Amino acid sequence: MPGKTCDVVVLLSGSGSNLQALIDSSLEQDNPMRIRAVVSNRADAYGLQRAQAVGIETAVLEHSGFDGREAFDATLMDLIDGFAPDLVVLAGFMRILSAGFVRHYQGRLLNIHPSLLPKYKGLHTHRRAIEAGDAEHGCSVHFVTEELDGGPLVVQAVISVTPDDTPESLAKRVHRQEHQIYPLAVRWFAEQRLRLGDEGALLDGQPLTASGHLIRL
Repeated sequence: MPGKTCDVVVLLSGSGSNLQALIDSSLEQDNPMRIRAVVSNRADAYGLQRAQAVGIETAVLEHSGFDGREAFDATLMDLIDGFAPDLVVLAGFMRILSAGFVRHYQGRLLNIHPSLLPKYKGLHTHRRAIEAGDAEHGCSVHFVTEELDGGPLVVQAVISVTPDDTPESLAKRVHRQEHQIYPLAVRWFAEQRLRLGDEGALLDGQPLTASGHLIRL
């Protein structure tokens, strides 16, 4: 789509290391992705500073002032829609989203998760992988559906688990892979190569496997 940008809103709650990877990717030649705004539910999230440092608009919407998840999500949707994004990217946004929110952004909502989904949905993924004696671990980019960490997979990075790995050492290596595959998936979407079809994720019009596009490292 020469000359057309893909406007992205990034949601985060913390340091924003994946946001930084997306910012760096957006500066690459011919990348149509443009980060339109960064929204956080925490005013002290360092990711807001990362965005402000490069002139990206930021907004804070703290969930503590709302009567329930649906009320917060409705206001969040209004805030996001004010930026008219083509894609919404979850980058460490520590909120479980309501079904209404997910349906509103159906097919244009991406998340990254620190495990080889469908293994280890939820938290403490690195510890759980080590405790299970897994030989491989990694991270996954997926379209968001109403099932927690359960949407169609786009791309996964696979790394080996070593005998001396700790949850901390494993987390560091997985983070490095997150910073590779998330910008890749977002760029695919921005270039109109990646879409969510009736039967799952499509790349260049072809269905991806149940594991998505696998990258072994």
